[in-house]
Amino acid sequence: MTFDAGANGNGVPSILATLATDHVPATFFLTGNFAATYPSLARQLAAAGRLGNHTVSHPHLPALPGSDVRIQVNAARTTIRAVTGVDPMPLFRFPYGDSGPVTLTIVNDLGYVAIGWTVDTLGWEGTGNAITVDSIVGRVMAALAPGEIVLMHVGSNPDDGSALDAAALPRVIAAIRDRGYTFVTLDALFN
Repeated sequence: MTFDAGANGNGVPSILATLATDHVPATFFLTGNFAATYPSLARQLAAAGRLGNHTVSHPHLPALPGSDVRIQVNAARTTIRAVTGVDPMPLFRFPYGDSGPVTLTIVNDLGYVAIGWTVDTLGWEGTGNAITVDSIVGRVMAALAPGEIVLMHVGSNPDDGSALDAAALPRVIAAIRDRGYTFVTLDALFN
């Protein structure tokens, strides 16, 4: 289970309660702006799971010059470490999942491993796009396979205020377990 944290933290209390109750480890990709804006939530996420770097401000990295990509990655690391006391290295997630050969090389040269996902729940789109708890569970289960990396978000949709990923999480966990799967953090990739 992976969660991006960039916009707001409205779903964090529910997500953390579910993860703790169900004993599910998770990885959280924080932007530097999220950590600076919501330091208490960032520390709670750090205490609950593994952290990764998601840039300072979630820009479209392939559109930036290389020097700006480096600034986005390095400054996010500095902020996340200062706020949480935890180094997000070596995990990195590209904003929008969008990279190219140049940006990937830069991120790798900075010591990071780029982590994508196998299924995006689309919970971040909110209810205005016909996304529901049922559709989120259905998307995750349709993609279920060994090594699945689920992308969820800790925030709510800015238009409708829905935190669909937080609402769907208990059912997603139960459905995955019903199929005999277990959960690990992305650190399992390095063991």
